[in-house]
Amino acid sequence: MRKILIIEDEAAIRRVLKKIISEENEGYEVEEAADGLQGLEMILNNDYDLVLCDIKMPKMDGVEVLEKVKKVKPEIPILMISGHGDLDTAVNTMRLGAFDYISKPPDLNRLLNTVRNALDKKELIVENKRLKKKVSKNYEMIGESSEIKHIKEIIEKVAITDARVLITGPNGTGKELVAHWLHEKSDRSKAPMIEVNCAAIPSELIESELFGHVKGSYTGANKDRAGKFEAATGGTIFLDEIGDMSLSAQAKVLRALQESKISRVGSDRDIKVNVRVVAATNKDLKKEIEAGRFREDLFHRLAVILIKVPALNDRRDDIPLLVAFFSSKIAKEQGTPLKTFSKNALKKLQAYDWTGNIRELRNVVERLIILGENEVSEKDVTLFASK
Repeated sequence: MRKILIIEDEAAIRRVLKKIISEENEGYEVEEAADGLQGLEMILNNDYDLVLCDIKMPKMDGVEVLEKVKKVKPEIPILMISGHGDLDTAVNTMRLGAFDYISKPPDLNRLLNTVRNALDKKELIVENKRLKKKVSKNYEMIGESSEIKHIKEIIEKVAITDARVLITGPNGTGKELVAHWLHEKSDRSKAPMIEVNCAAIPSELIESELFGHVKGSYTGANKDRAGKFEAATGGTIFLDEIGDMSLSAQAKVLRALQESKISRVGSDRDIKVNVRVVAATNKDLKKEIEAGRFREDLFHRLAVILIKVPALNDRRDDIPLLVAFFSSKIAKEQGTPLKTFSKNALKKLQAYDWTGNIRELRNVVERLIILGENEVSEKDVTLFASK
């Protein structure tokens, strides 16, 4: 049931508002507060889906209530109730975060429409938070080894800045997890994070993919198209496997970093972009520079902060934690009972040579859950996890 609070010092107006809202939908639970101070206390001690708040009240006026609520419970939509002389103040409250304002005496249709819209907005905010938590769990960084703790410490320091980050490490170590955490812990988290796998895009198409193109710029370009840099405006672009990018595309990326400008393929018009660039590679870029396959100036632009993700063989103490995490996740995905691993099974897994790193471990855990006993044993590991 949706809970609505009316903060209004005139009892007659409170009764009218409560009657109108309650009759509109029996699923609304409407409570009342006679002044701003009482209303604020009720908000702090309860969960409301919507607040209707008068502006001129004793003890604490509506503007002060609005400011205080937005600091502690910013997700609650607040409708300001204004008298004729309060309209300028009511408009100003919109700048402070009010959802809308309603004039006295309230117009019935406008009141009900505004209430419905405000409640819909609250639902969207709650759903977005739920999805954000879900995304965060999908990209959770598991581990208590000194190497992983060090990476987490760097992320905490770097995420709040716009510094460019280069993530290095072998395939399957979780470089994309680091990129996602950098984005989700940043001020850009509400904007998109756009991922580009530079190794998966043909060299002749990579520039169009990154910067877009104009109609007729090449065969098959039937209409103007924005690129990934434009799509990531306000957010983060993650250039995965940047070591596989062509030299011509590298030159354009360098310009984008230097000038915060791009131009679509086939166009000479500059487009301003506001993106944070995070890149990753499994290659030794210094060797690529020596071989003439990677630009040194681009390397220095990208590697403002360098994060090295260790191979799984270098953090074997984290394997039991990773096994438990993957076991729980796979059981939920497949709708099967959770299986445990014996101590000897875990020791055997810790002794393996994990050339495929975490990606390989995840596959092995899934295989053992499907084929092993309720408690996965050392024998199961010997039978089903062998390479």
